[in-house]
Amino acid sequence: QVQLVESGGGLVQAGGSLRLSCAASGRTFSSYAMGWFRQAPGKEREFVSRISRRNNEYYADSVKGRFTISRDNAKNTVYLQMNSLKPEDTAVYYCAADSQFSGSIYYTTAYEYWGQGTQVTVSS
Repeated sequence: QVQLVESGGGLVQAGGSLRLSCAASGRTFSSYAMGWFRQAPGKEREFVSRISRRNNEYYADSVKGRFTISRDNAKNTVYLQMNSLKPEDTAVYYCAADSQFSGSIYYTTAYEYWGQGTQVTVSS
């Protein structure tokens, strides 16, 4: 079992930046691939980014070039640096952990553990 706690959300103007953090409990953090998803009101939860155990990075086309995912295994933490934010980035952002490595990494079903989410609001 792993528990995930996100932080770093908030209100920012368009063009601004935020850095989200996700702290994980447990001693096996380095064995998980970690992902970020987001869910806007009235919409389904969608893939944002993923970082593998070997630090391979994956991004949704909508955030590529603006967002950067990273991890610090010594701190059991994954980060999402979000730059050039747009109003359409407004959503609740969720951290997720994948230890099974089955299914498409772009779908929520590939991830076993989820955080509670942190709100990101980008004003125009």
